[in-house]
Amino acid sequence: MSTAAVSTRPGEVLADLLPASRVRDVALVLGGAALTGIAAQIAVPVPGSPVPVTGQTFAALLVGTALGARRGFLSLAVYALAGMAGVPWFAEGTSGAAAPSFGYIIGLLLAATLVGALARRGGDRSVLRTAGTMLLGEAVIYAVGVPYLALATGMTLTQAIAAGLTPFLIGDALKAVLAMGALPTAWKLAGRRG
Repeated sequence: MSTAAVSTRPGEVLADLLPASRVRDVALVLGGAALTGIAAQIAVPVPGSPVPVTGQTFAALLVGTALGARRGFLSLAVYALAGMAGVPWFAEGTSGAAAPSFGYIIGLLLAATLVGALARRGGDRSVLRTAGTMLLGEAVIYAVGVPYLALATGMTLTQAIAAGLTPFLIGDALKAVLAMGALPTAWKLAGRRG
């Protein structure tokens, strides 16, 4: 797609490059929820932790960044509400709000909203801005998920950090690197840079 084929508007996210309609927005919101649910099934147990390594963090951050704050929030809200209602698409095919890892789901919702807002300000247009955007999103996920894990399991905050944060740092760094390559490349292919 050439630069001439794409009209420039300030505050765009990748989803805005598609023809605008309510059908598009509904499809994007539902697709984002489904992508997150599918990615959550890519789960690797972590010894000593009730929280597995999953693809849902990466999916939720990409959904928020690509769709923007409003659609990203709605997408993760659909994901969370459907999972609470019994759709088995949380990590490892679970559902419900009783799991010790449910705080991470709440964090995903907030993180998708934050990274979507940052993407509207160009937070996904360059490698360095994308790195910062992803790191802030991941920080929000842990800021909610780790204290929730401590409360839900009776762990101390130190134990919750050891079980629900530390084992995931390397994987999250790799996810950020993937996003750092994917998002700016998508903008470049669309013929636009911020």
